[in-house]
Amino acid sequence: MSSESRPSGFRIWFEAARPRTLPAAVAPVLVGSALAGHESVFQLAPALLCLGFALLVQVGTNFANDYYDFVQGADTGARVGPRRAVAAGLVSPGKMKRAMILVFVGAFALGLGLVVWGGPWLLLVGISSILCGIAYTGGPFPLAYRGLGDVFVFLFFGLVAVGGTYFVQAGRLTLDSVLAGVPIGLLAANILVVNNYRDVETDAVAGKRTLVVRFGRGAARAQFAVSWLVALLVPVGLWWARGLAVWTLLPLLLAPLAWSHFTRLRRSQTPFELIVLLGDTGRVLAGYAVLFAIGIAVG
Repeated sequence: MSSESRPSGFRIWFEAARPRTLPAAVAPVLVGSALAGHESVFQLAPALLCLGFALLVQVGTNFANDYYDFVQGADTGARVGPRRAVAAGLVSPGKMKRAMILVFVGAFALGLGLVVWGGPWLLLVGISSILCGIAYTGGPFPLAYRGLGDVFVFLFFGLVAVGGTYFVQAGRLTLDSVLAGVPIGLLAANILVVNNYRDVETDAVAGKRTLVVRFGRGAARAQFAVSWLVALLVPVGLWWARGLAVWTLLPLLLAPLAWSHFTRLRRSQTPFELIVLLGDTGRVLAGYAVLFAIGIAVG
């Protein structure tokens, strides 16, 4: 790559952080904090620590993905989609690995601060989150290569992140805090569905057995639709069965957009369409989290 066409160092690392995926880190902290506020136990300091930890784990996971996908041959010249720093020759594998370690160390340091509010057992949660971020595409049993990436995202960016954010502020877990994590985890996993839907051919060649590779694009579309359906039904359940205020139904305003996204996924013909949809899927997760958080807090 010529020096004229080489992007700046900032742009290289900004792209490697994959900003389209960062709503998956912000959304659960927003919802968990809103639920704490609804119960008059919101605390700013642990909420900010949770946000910093979640963002660093997301970025660290993205750096790990950039490194390990290159090492394992999933990112090649045949791959379509956003540029990957190591595969494009913009960052050496060793430098990306060091950056990954540095970011995860930063996440661990922030996580230590949460022990003051949540107790020493949070160390186990934090270490598990970091190890799974590495194991997502690395280690002897890479989750994404075994079709377990969606499960990891649902658990850690949904149930664990929402429940953990609420727990460090309220000092307890409740059924509402667990249920509130379900739609966030499912919509975060939908980001992965769109990404893997786009990369199904190159992932299959590289031996990356994502759910789309295993079961086909039809099953991926069904997963995408069911995730949206459940995400829209959970606020209804919290309002009807758990007694939260009618404002909790605000996310239902996104139902037409959910249908639009499903239609775009089903009709997509080019990688570019899926790249655009990938960004929109991250943004709609952020929109859902904002509406859900407002509905919970106001209620």
